[in-house]
Amino acid sequence: MLILVVGGAACGKSAFAESLACQGALPRVYIATMQAMDEECEIRIARHREMRAGKGFSTLECPLGLADADIPAKTALLECLSNLAANEMFAPGMTPQKAKQNILNGIDLLCRRCERVVIVSNEIFCDGIDYDASTQAYRVLLAQLNRAIAERADCVFEVVHGIPIRHKGGTHE
Repeated sequence: MLILVVGGAACGKSAFAESLACQGALPRVYIATMQAMDEECEIRIARHREMRAGKGFSTLECPLGLADADIPAKTALLECLSNLAANEMFAPGMTPQKAKQNILNGIDLLCRRCERVVIVSNEIFCDGIDYDASTQAYRVLLAQLNRAIAERADCVFEVVHGIPIRHKGGTHE
């Protein structure tokens, strides 16, 4: 089962996605995509580690190369697609199209290996701001990935103010 959870910043999507992953079988792996570039990132990483403490997750740091990751788990929580997309797209020698294909290949492989895959992604498309070319290319890439994964997914949720709204699929069990 593939589940996509999207939402804005600090909306509760991570906690909801984690609750969905906790419904899956053990062993569980948390696929961490954020690179600790500064103190703010380190604080967010620490908060997420604290949130999942004692819930049966091992952690796999995977900021790049999801298709190459060894995922020996029945349940995987990928946190988050937005970071993975940025890391892949802005890696040396990478293009947005190549980044998209690398990520989708990794997600397809993850879905073949695991019984339950929960992917968290950000909704960054409603602000109406004009961005520079590289930021706009990133936004296009993330939108394409969100659509491709939503198409593949069994369930798609949007979390708004802590409230999960189901857009596709059955109940969240």
